Amino acid sequence: MALVWCVGLSFLIGALPWLSGNDPARTVLRARSAEREADPEALRSVREELDLPTTPVSGTLDWLGGAASGDLGVSWVTGAPIAPDIASALGVSVSLASFAALVALATGVLVVLPGLLRAARTGHQGGRGADVTGALLASVPDFLLASVFVAVVAVRWGAAPTSGWESPAHAVLPALALGIPAGGLISRVLSGALGAALAESWTRTWRATGFGPATLALALLRRTLAVALPQVMLVFAGLLGSSVLVESVFAIPGLGHTALEGTLAQDLPKVQGAVATLVLVGLLAGGLGIAAHRLLLGPALANSGMTPAVPIVPAANRLPFVIGAVLLLGVAVGLVRDPDTVTLAARLEPPSVDHPLGTDALGRDMLARFGHGALLSAGAGVAVSLVALLVGGVVGVCGARARTGAADVLNALPPVLVGVLLAAVTGPGLAGAAVAVALVAWIPIAVHARTLAAEVRASGYHQAAVAGGAGGGWILRRHLLPSVLPVVARHALMRVPHNTLSLAGLSFLGLGAAHDSPEWGVMLAESMPYVERAPWAVAVPAAGLALLGVVASLLRTERR
Repeated sequence: MALVWCVGLSFLIGALPWLSGNDPARTVLRARSAEREADPEALRSVREELDLPTTPVSGTLDWLGGAASGDLGVSWVTGAPIAPDIASALGVSVSLASFAALVALATGVLVVLPGLLRAARTGHQGGRGADVTGALLASVPDFLLASVFVAVVAVRWGAAPTSGWESPAHAVLPALALGIPAGGLISRVLSGALGAALAESWTRTWRATGFGPATLALALLRRTLAVALPQVMLVFAGLLGSSVLVESVFAIPGLGHTALEGTLAQDLPKVQGAVATLVLVGLLAGGLGIAAHRLLLGPALANSGMTPAVPIVPAANRLPFVIGAVLLLGVAVGLVRDPDTVTLAARLEPPSVDHPLGTDALGRDMLARFGHGALLSAGAGVAVSLVALLVGGVVGVCGARARTGAADVLNALPPVLVGVLLAAVTGPGLAGAAVAVALVAWIPIAVHARTLAAEVRASGYHQAAVAGGAGGGWILRRHLLPSVLPVVARHALMRVPHNTLSLAGLSFLGLGAAHDSPEWGVMLAESMPYVERAPWAVAVPAAGLALLGVVASLLRTERR
């Protein structure tokens, strides 16, 4: 099945010029020399030189035939072989993604560590500090962190290189920029897995028989990592391509940046080579994640060793409603103000009575733009997350067994690249950006649901129900959905700000909302050049994303 998806993806990329209605010869000529006139003779010369395909089917079949023997073809723009460039970019991206994944895992463990130690001593996680911290970290845009690191740590403090990829020191700031937000996501998965582990009977048995807190803490850590490691491998595979913005900030010649450059120039051999490499690594990472899950659980996953999950019910929790009320108040006040009036005499003013949140580079009121932009940013992020929950939950729960497949193929594609492909066909816009994010947003939900469903199927009560003749529908309603759906629903809620950030990243590149839109991603893109002079211009949309993340994360808590 994964092979079918890979071949289908190759055909889709090969059809890009025909889908967009652009002549590939004209596009290549423009990429080579913007000043040369695209007359019939010049276009014919380009077609003959590069032997451009006349149909997407013939071109893709020729490329697949060469790729099977290791020949990725030559660039339509430079005429140089593709394989050496892809190999070099892959080495850079694998190194960066590995460092970032380690940062993400370490960040996630550090966030949940106080709750883990408390659980080992008392049997209860206690508090919501990990939830809030994880939500805040997950809500920070990676390109914002990257820009701040460059401006403050690299330039002002001189503590790290500003750009390039020449030594391990060049990886520190990019890995932190990519890994810290991803660590916020991992911490939420770890926190949910820790709560589930505490409800399992073995923890009570161990405590009753006198196991010490240190031993119990290590066992709980291993149990939670078993659920989180597939997500970490997804993070690794996703970072290979989704680090386009961070690679651009630090001028890193990675694979995602290579794929984006090839897509913008419609250099199809380069795009096909980069995407094929991303997909193969994604499949490998997905397989390793499944293997790690099975290895950490050991015989329990195969010998009815898992115990029943305790149903999760909503608990009274006022904090998200208080924070949500503050966010809604700011949005409501902003909606009654004018977001489009330009006052150049008042540009980049700090917060004041007239402009409580300051003004932007054109003198527009930031509070007004914040309120109007919330409808676009939060609304689109919630819609994408609901679609991801529906699709991912169905795919994850209904899957027969954990194996690599379509999810791992699509996870390797960065939303930026998918957004570029869609924009080439439909044109840039917020709707196309939302579709691009939704096409990959369901995958972490599906993998999480798949992991939990595999544990439920390995439980004694599930196998007893099967042996007793229970039908698939009954088992789905009574066992799988009650055990899996509440947890992945929290995961989907937690990903609302993450999906909103993906939309913001596409808007940052001009592929989402219009450049003068008050959408929060556009606001961040417009304010980044002034981050040192007018930090409030960046802080306003960033605070909106952070508050949205906290509300989404704490809207439901676990009570057992």
